[in-house]
Amino acid sequence: MILPSNLCFESTQEGIFEGIQSSFGFSDVPHVQYFLYLPVFCLYIYMTVLGNGLLLSVIYLVNTLHTPKYMIVFNLALTDLCWSTALIPKLLDTFLFDSRYIVYEACLSYMFFVWFFLGVQSWTLVIMAYDRCIAICFPLMYHSIVTKPAIVEMLLFVWVFISCLITCMVGFLNCLFFCGSVVIKSFFCDHGPTFHLACNDNSVNYITALVIITTVSFPPILIALTYICIAIALSRIASGQEGLKALKTCTSHLIIVAIFFLPVIATNMAVLRFSPPHQEGEGEPRIINPILAHTIPTLHNPIIYSLRTEEVLNSIRKLWKIFKK
Repeated sequence: MILPSNLCFESTQEGIFEGIQSSFGFSDVPHVQYFLYLPVFCLYIYMTVLGNGLLLSVIYLVNTLHTPKYMIVFNLALTDLCWSTALIPKLLDTFLFDSRYIVYEACLSYMFFVWFFLGVQSWTLVIMAYDRCIAICFPLMYHSIVTKPAIVEMLLFVWVFISCLITCMVGFLNCLFFCGSVVIKSFFCDHGPTFHLACNDNSVNYITALVIITTVSFPPILIALTYICIAIALSRIASGQEGLKALKTCTSHLIIVAIFFLPVIATNMAVLRFSPPHQEGEGEPRIINPILAHTIPTLHNPIIYSLRTEEVLNSIRKLWKIFKK
């Protein structure tokens, strides 16, 4: 029997949260979560929404930024904004107001959007690496290879493919029976901790989890391959100064790749376990790492592409002068 619509899952953030508090010496302070999380997450939401909103607006309003490269940056900023919007409101509700229950359908929706935008983000970074690879390895052919229609097709394929994949992942959960515990040992409705609660055979869901993890974790391999090609191309450049100048065009992308994939891969490898964590303290990495994975990239991406990119800075100054008139 499938879970009824009025059945609720209870996540176990409270125990994990108390462990984090005591590690910082705040376990005896009443309502410490309000003093720690409210200003942090409010600042995070403010900076994420404002930063990505500004970047999206600048790219949309300035015609000189309507290029294949900034189409990819626009897509990255959009998925950053959607990803944080899908995750953070419920996370705030859980930590600040101890709202640890969620209905079954809402849990599945929550799971879908978090994983969907995670997948789109990871493959958007691959497309960005492809753009840099063509620009450095084949500079004379760049404008004929990396065109607006080509980038639109790539991005559209990513959105459709990831959507179909995550839909199957969530849909297979409806084949499971939940007759025992409905406590999800994660800070959101994560796929692995959820299907491990089932009483019947969940082998299909485990295989699906492997496919999803591969889909999300394979992009770093492709990105590494593109940078090997870039390194080979730069080694053939006679002037070291020219090679360094070309490499600087990749620094923003490399920073984003590092702060995005390192915590995400560390977290998602936990899904490969045949059972969710049961011992006290085992679940903490599933709490801390995803928070870092969801917070740091969405906060830093607009800053990196605004403050480190001369084109965007000039466009912001241009818009500021127009609006001041």
